Amino acid sequence: MIDPRSMTEPVKPPYPGGVLAHIGAEIWDHLWPWSRSGFQRQRTIQAASLAIALAATLVWVLAALGNDLAPNTIIGWWFGWSVFEVVVRLGSKPYVKEGPWWSQRYRKASVMDMICYVGFKNLLIGATLFIALKSLGLLVL
Repeated sequence: MIDPRSMTEPVKPPYPGGVLAHIGAEIWDHLWPWSRSGFQRQRTIQAASLAIALAATLVWVLAALGNDLAPNTIIGWWFGWSVFEVVVRLGSKPYVKEGPWWSQRYRKASVMDMICYVGFKNLLIGATLFIALKSLGLLVL
């Protein structure tokens, strides 16, 4: 069982100094769930996640190229990737931000913290991609 007190322990991500470097690291952190330490500890899961991420990206690219993909197919692949990303992030970057989005306080993430973080982040990314594809006429609903 997880000790609830361990969830409030502060965590310091390996971000470089400086405001612009920190912003760049934040963007990278949101878009790239893998880390070197994660690969060293969970090689099989991390390698499988790269393959699943590539497949999910391929589905988005096929939709962007105008291939006749049902929205349910795209949503299914995106949901599958999101579920797997929770496992990947818990092994690679097991922290979440605590407090307002502009703060620099992080803490160790519980499974539910990571599910909420990944779910909301990927919902926003997926909605943005759907709107972009729909507005370009590449996705017919």
